[in-house]
Amino acid sequence: MKFVWCLLLMCSSLSIMAQDEDNTYPDYRKKTEGYARMAEKDLKGEVASFALAALEDRLNKSPLPAIPPVDYGANFITFEGNDITVTIKAGTFDASKHKIGTYGEKKHVVRIDGKPYYGNYGSLPTYTIASVTMTIGKDTVQIPAEAYADLYSPVFTYNDDKGAVRTYNGVYLGGDKRTIYIYMLNRESIGSYEVTWIIQDKKYLRRVVDSGILK
Repeated sequence: MKFVWCLLLMCSSLSIMAQDEDNTYPDYRKKTEGYARMAEKDLKGEVASFALAALEDRLNKSPLPAIPPVDYGANFITFEGNDITVTIKAGTFDASKHKIGTYGEKKHVVRIDGKPYYGNYGSLPTYTIASVTMTIGKDTVQIPAEAYADLYSPVFTYNDDKGAVRTYNGVYLGGDKRTIYIYMLNRESIGSYEVTWIIQDKKYLRRVVDSGILK
């Protein structure tokens, strides 16, 4: 009888472990592009004024001047001001055109085209970031596709408790008048991500990406 009881306990434990393994999956997204790893002290100090990953460092940080959103829709948002225009557009994700990497019996999606990704992590995304375009005066800033190719499920606007349309996203002007920050926050129930594209001297410099925030 004691053997049977132990066997039942073992089977129960194994069943619970199997369920846990089936409902969890690894997060392969790298942290090297996150706020905490930024080496540029001047840029990091300015990103701290608006990024959620930098909340602990925000004390005594003054807000940066912002360029307002002037137009939006279900698949885009546009900011314009100070002779600067920024538009972020979404596209439809077509799984047939990508290599999908899964994990576990439930086939949680953890890689797209061989790389971990951001946005609806664990499941197939519905939308892509199709483009990020920017003009400064008459000059077009080239923002390469690799700066957003692994970013999915963009969220452009939301409605506040009074029904007014708002956005978590923004375009901010650096204090040196050479640097511009394009910020996007994508809130999800499984843990959101935020990205900042940094433009300096009318050229794309780098991005800052943090995931798993606002769980």
